[in-house]
Amino acid sequence: MKILLVGAGGTIGRSVSQALSHHQVIAASRSGGEVRVDLSEPSSIRALFERIGKVDAIVSAAGSLHLGPLTEMSSEQFRIGLDGKLLGQVNLALIGQHFLSDGGSITLTSGMGNEIPIRHGSNACAVNAAIEGFVRGAAVELAAGQRINVVSPGVLQESWEALKDLFPGFEAVPAARAARAYQRSVEGVETGQVFKVW
Repeated sequence: MKILLVGAGGTIGRSVSQALSHHQVIAASRSGGEVRVDLSEPSSIRALFERIGKVDAIVSAAGSLHLGPLTEMSSEQFRIGLDGKLLGQVNLALIGQHFLSDGGSITLTSGMGNEIPIRHGSNACAVNAAIEGFVRGAAVELAAGQRINVVSPGVLQESWEALKDLFPGFEAVPAARAARAYQRSVEGVETGQVFKVW
């Protein structure tokens, strides 16, 4: 398969790249990789697909969120998640579907925050819920046997030291375990699913 992996330089992205290394993986990110893309700019997404052409799978392991106290949050801070993680991935799917082969798949990333709220996580809660809603709705409309799923990873072992104060009593998961859910989405047959890894 020819697979576009956006966010390939991140913790999850690197593990997903390894899990899918038996395919042709095109690594994309905002600041490095084989190709560059800014998910906040639809023109950047379109230019990326026009450059690489048709793909068999699109995987997004990218997107920015704002973590901070609700009592101090501004609308501009809240928009970080809306523009960075939600609309960026939605635009990747909306544009990418036209460059996706028949029977190809799209895999987006949410997170457990919409089901298990954490302190300072209201932006993550809203954004992750919206991503999962989009995937469920899009799954019944994609053309030519195309599929779409979302992976919901928990807090990663690799990020635990930086985030542990936000996740008291939680069990961290290794990025390699999360990567298997992306592999399942790409190589499997399911659509409209939320693959939870927590």
